[in-house]
Amino acid sequence: MTADMKVSAPAQAVAVPLDALDRKLLESLQADASLTNHALAAQVHTSPATCLRRVTRLVATGVIERRVALLSADRLGHGLTAFVEVTLDAQGAEALAAFERRAVAEAAVQQCHRVSPGPDFVLLVQVADMAAYHALVQRLFTKDANVRNVKAFFSVHRAKFETRIALPQPR
Repeated sequence: MTADMKVSAPAQAVAVPLDALDRKLLESLQADASLTNHALAAQVHTSPATCLRRVTRLVATGVIERRVALLSADRLGHGLTAFVEVTLDAQGAEALAAFERRAVAEAAVQQCHRVSPGPDFVLLVQVADMAAYHALVQRLFTKDANVRNVKAFFSVHRAKFETRIALPQPR
C-alpha cells in the first residue's frame, strides 16, 4: 500500500453500559419515539423524572443519535430504490473524501458506506423513477472523472425494512 492509499480508520466507539431500564426505554423509543415523557415513563414503569433523566443521559452519551419520523417513500413519489456499488479510479484519502462529500450532499442518497473489500462505496439511493436515477447518475457518477465503475441493483420488492437495533443483553 502506498502512502497516498492510506485511509484513516474511524475512531473506535466505546459501548455505553445499559441497565434493564435503559434497555426498556430504548426498546420503547425504537417502537415509537413520539411518546411523551409521561407516556414513556408509564410504559416502562418508572417515574417521569427518572425517565427524563435517563433519556437525557442516553442522548448526551450518543446512544440516541436523533429522533425522526419515518416517511413512506412510495406515498411521496419516491418509489425506486437502488443499491449502488461505486469503485473509484484513485483511492487516495483525498479522492475518497471528495467522492464521499459529493455523495452525502445528494438528497437522493440515503446511506453512504465506505466498504472493503470490493467496491469503494455502497450507496442506498431513493428516487422517483428511472429518469430521476439517470439524472443522479449524470450528476454524481458521470461528471466525476474519478469514478471507474458503477453497479446498481434495483429493489423489486422490499420484504423487510427495520430501523430497530438489537440491544446488548446483560452478561
